[in-house]
Amino acid sequence: MKARLQRIFGYIAATLAVLCAWAALSLIIDNPALPLPTAALHQFVVLLPDMIPHIWISLYRILVSMAIGTVSGTLLGLIIGRSAKLDLIGAPLMYVLYPVPKIVFVPVLLVLLGLGNAPAIALISTVIFFQTLVTARAAAKAISPDLVLSVRSLGASRLDLARHVVFPSALPSIFTALRISAGTAVAVLFVVESIAGNTGVGFYIVNAWGRLDYATMFAGIITMALMGVFLYEVINFIENRLVRWAPKSE
Repeated sequence: MKARLQRIFGYIAATLAVLCAWAALSLIIDNPALPLPTAALHQFVVLLPDMIPHIWISLYRILVSMAIGTVSGTLLGLIIGRSAKLDLIGAPLMYVLYPVPKIVFVPVLLVLLGLGNAPAIALISTVIFFQTLVTARAAAKAISPDLVLSVRSLGASRLDLARHVVFPSALPSIFTALRISAGTAVAVLFVVESIAGNTGVGFYIVNAWGRLDYATMFAGIITMALMGVFLYEVINFIENRLVRWAPKSE
């Protein structure tokens, strides 16, 4: 209970600090493009019912993408990390493909998949896949050989080893990758929604920007920030129940 209250107070303090800095910067710049936080918050409250459909669409795209990217990246990363032969091929491929900015494939995805959910999910899934792949492979390679040998000496099969040693050992690192991926997913989502389609919070922000309605634009930015906080807390909630034995990353 104490930790939960500390977490709530931490969010309140951080929010107040951001709002104060925002207000000060707005007064210094004195430009309509950076409205006072009171104006943006007022628009957020007023327009929330109108934004809810866009919020649901954006959350759907992110959650589906995170599920696809995390599961596929984790499985392949653990397999490559525990197989020396596969690692000889998989690691160089990963090093070549991982640095490529996936956002450059937006035009290709739009041509192949059209507008709507498909290109957004495909792009975000790809970004998260590579982030999780790198983390899972490193976590699998870091498992102590003595631990593996001790489990095998008890008669454990490869499946037992994967289930009771490899996967649990990699879970803390995978959840760390998930936290990083949550922020990346929101950023990539904004880019895709601002370019393609007419739904989602990213579209809502760019549409307001095009109308020079800066208060509404910042209301959309606040919404996207809250989505990021929501994803972060969901990941924490799941980790606290699946990885009780590991030190918690806050």
